[in-house]
Amino acid sequence: MTGKVWFVGAGPGDPELLTLKGQRLLASAGAVLFAGSLVNQAATLFAPAGCEIRDSKDMTLEEMTAWLLDQAARHACVVRLQTGDPGLYGALVEMTRPLTAAGIDWAVVPGVSSAFASAAAAGETLTLPEVTQTVILTRMAGRTPMPPGEDLEALAAHGATLCIFLSITLLHEVQRALRAAGWAEDSPILVVQKASWPGEEKIVRGTLADIKRRCQAEKIASQAMIIASPTLGAADWPTLARSRLYDPGFSHRFRKATAPAPETPA
Repeated sequence: MTGKVWFVGAGPGDPELLTLKGQRLLASAGAVLFAGSLVNQAATLFAPAGCEIRDSKDMTLEEMTAWLLDQAARHACVVRLQTGDPGLYGALVEMTRPLTAAGIDWAVVPGVSSAFASAAAAGETLTLPEVTQTVILTRMAGRTPMPPGEDLEALAAHGATLCIFLSITLLHEVQRALRAAGWAEDSPILVVQKASWPGEEKIVRGTLADIKRRCQAEKIASQAMIIASPTLGAADWPTLARSRLYDPGFSHRFRKATAPAPETPA
């Protein structure tokens, strides 16, 4: 019998942010391969007694693939537990191609990204009417280069929300790119380390001018999300543009307008 390999998003760290489906699969797994350098080990506590559990932090891609293939030959359900969502900054396709070639069935269960967990931890929204309706998920170039046209300066020129992964050690480069793109020194910047991790989460608010100094003071040098957005701090703004979906002046198929429609800005 050949089993099925499930790539399960563990979410940002809090085990309760696993999806119900992910938790159910862990509870029925014969083997679990988890990313111990990033995934809170508590997530593996959902696995049953006798389940073979392996931390992948010391393994190469080839070793992980071989382990999954071996376990799929012995168990009906094998789980690869990945940080956040498997489709974002994970070696998903690199691991599924050998499985497909070997005739092993596999599927993906999405997870909560640290980008959304960080915004939630700080009580922030990533989009606002008439401010920005676009969120860019990106990173600074490191060992993995950025494709042409995707350097942070070019993306920052849009003025949209930027969720910058895997870049806290390059915060000075983030600052340089935002300045080159025209962002003001007082632009708000949010950094969240280990978003949702019980007892370990840190939230740092600052500006383009001082965010590096503030992060240094908090000794944040790993596992942190950087959010640069014109929406940050909106809870304290004196006025906000209303969402048209909930405006009493707009009708839709579930509600009739009860007031004149607001004017559309020129």
